[in-house]
Amino acid sequence: MGLHEPPPLGAKALPDGSYHGETVIVTGGGTGLGKAIAMEFGRLGAKVAIVSRQEEHRKAGVEAVESVGAQAFAVGADIRKPELIADAFDAITEALGAPGHLINNAAGNFPVPAEDLSPNGWRTVVDIVLNGTFFCSRELGRRCIARESPASIINVGASYAWTGGPGFAHSAAAKAGVKNMTETLAVEWAPYGIRVNGLVPGLFPHEDETADIQGVPGRGNREAEEASCPAQRTGRLRELGWAATFLSSPYASYISGHTLVVDGVNWQRRAMRQPEFTPIREQMGKGPFSLD
Repeated sequence: MGLHEPPPLGAKALPDGSYHGETVIVTGGGTGLGKAIAMEFGRLGAKVAIVSRQEEHRKAGVEAVESVGAQAFAVGADIRKPELIADAFDAITEALGAPGHLINNAAGNFPVPAEDLSPNGWRTVVDIVLNGTFFCSRELGRRCIARESPASIINVGASYAWTGGPGFAHSAAAKAGVKNMTETLAVEWAPYGIRVNGLVPGLFPHEDETADIQGVPGRGNREAEEASCPAQRTGRLRELGWAATFLSSPYASYISGHTLVVDGVNWQRRAMRQPEFTPIREQMGKGPFSLD
């Protein structure tokens, strides 16, 4: 039977208007999980800023938020560059008002055996996931501290921050850094009224997944993915949005430094007897490694 389905799309986890008049920034908010989170904030009355490097993603995010009757604004920025983040926050403040909520969702990732991972590939993923998350958090934190305004930051993480992620050494290391940073900033900034939490999604299939991620062995087979989960189903995008809106809300005002895993307990499953081990190169269909 598994875990039952959630309420239907459009249902709200919080009272109508919970975010009325408030500005929420969602990095990477034009696709997939980020877009779903942005829409749920919009349903609750927030003004939502979509931050993304790609114009088509920004357009998609704005259209999604406006489709639920909310005000949206898009700005382009490379979150690896602090000066561009500052400019983006200035533009958002002018268009929507000073932000009080930040969802650090933007990420970069692709599966690769560690021995094949180039220095540039490593730096790019770590730069986006870890450095970009810090730079965005720092920008909001400094502004809110200066104006003595409370705020909430949610950092989207990954369960392999705890377990390691074979095939994803770059992303797993960066996400582990994000988890630690979440806990560190939560302590440092609690006296200023700034809460910092993590949100870890499990399997949430969506049409915006990159070709690299869709190419991971076993992905794309919905029936097989659902059978692999103790819940006997994968996540529905709105469930992640509901979790984010709760963590940012006054109803979670005493929650900070916590990482909430929304994955139907999939990451904690264990087999009584481990299956035969298959090296990552074989799982990915790659031949023997060669320095050439």
